Amino acid sequence: MLGHTDTVTGLAISNQGDFLLSNAMDNTVRLWDIRPFVANGNSNRMIRFFTGSSHNFEKNLLRCSWSGDDSLVTAGSADRTINIWEKDTGKLKHRLGGHTGSVNET
Repeated sequence: MLGHTDTVTGLAISNQGDFLLSNAMDNTVRLWDIRPFVANGNSNRMIRFFTGSSHNFEKNLLRCSWSGDDSLVTAGSADRTINIWEKDTGKLKHRLGGHTGSVNET
C-alpha cells in the first residue's frame, strides 16, 4: 500500500477489522480499506488522509488509534496535542492540549 512519503510510526486495525490507520513522519494519518475485496475495484486502498498531527526532530514513534465504535480516529503529536478526527468525513473534531511533551500514544 503506497501513500506515505516518510517512515510509518504507528498502525492500528479498526475494531471491526475492515480498516487500517497508519501514522507517518510525513505528518499524515491515512485510512486504508483492508477488506479482502475492495469496493472501489482498483488497487488503491487508501480512503482518506488526516492532517494536523506532526512529527519533529525527536522522531518519536507516534501512534494512532480508534474509538470503540470506529467512528473517530486519534493520533498523538509532537506539538503536545492529541488530534481527533471523524473517520467518515476527515473533519478535525478536537485538538486536545495540555501535555508538556510529545504525545506518543492515544
